[in-house]
Amino acid sequence: MRLPIDEDRLRAWIALMRAHAVVVDGLEEELLRERELPLAWHEVLVHLARAPEGRLRMQELADSVLLSKSGLSRLVDRLEAAGYVARESCDADRRGTYAVLTPEGRRVVRAAAPVFVRAFDEHVARHLTDEDVRTLRSVLGKILSGHGKAVEPDDVECAPDVEAGEPASTLAGDRA
Repeated sequence: MRLPIDEDRLRAWIALMRAHAVVVDGLEEELLRERELPLAWHEVLVHLARAPEGRLRMQELADSVLLSKSGLSRLVDRLEAAGYVARESCDADRRGTYAVLTPEGRRVVRAAAPVFVRAFDEHVARHLTDEDVRTLRSVLGKILSGHGKAVEPDDVECAPDVEAGEPASTLAGDRA
């Protein structure tokens, strides 16, 4: 028995998944090659870098990076062993734990920022016109809204200068 499915929508889904895989692989390859930094580590460090005082509760961080609590805990274990993150208990809630960016973690994410910006441009941005970007944001926003998710998170600044709080575009210098 064959279930009815909209073939065009299924093909769009497949293209989205293939594009996601290509982009993630490309970003990861460049971060690993130039900074020996896995993409998942970079994502956690960037979230912590833009958080007030460089700290987030573990649950909040797990929600931000789309990992389970146990998956994030294992990742933070590795970041902690590398000296990039420390764990601190939460005074207000003894069950809670914070992940806190260390000075070394701040240095690492700052050094990786130009690599990420360049890789993002290579693997994503240069392939899209301004109209493509508006359309893509609109289409993906419809899917997110349909599931009760914010179209853009409150922390939409995706790769800030981790010391000055400036957008990542200022980190790469003149890219021309």
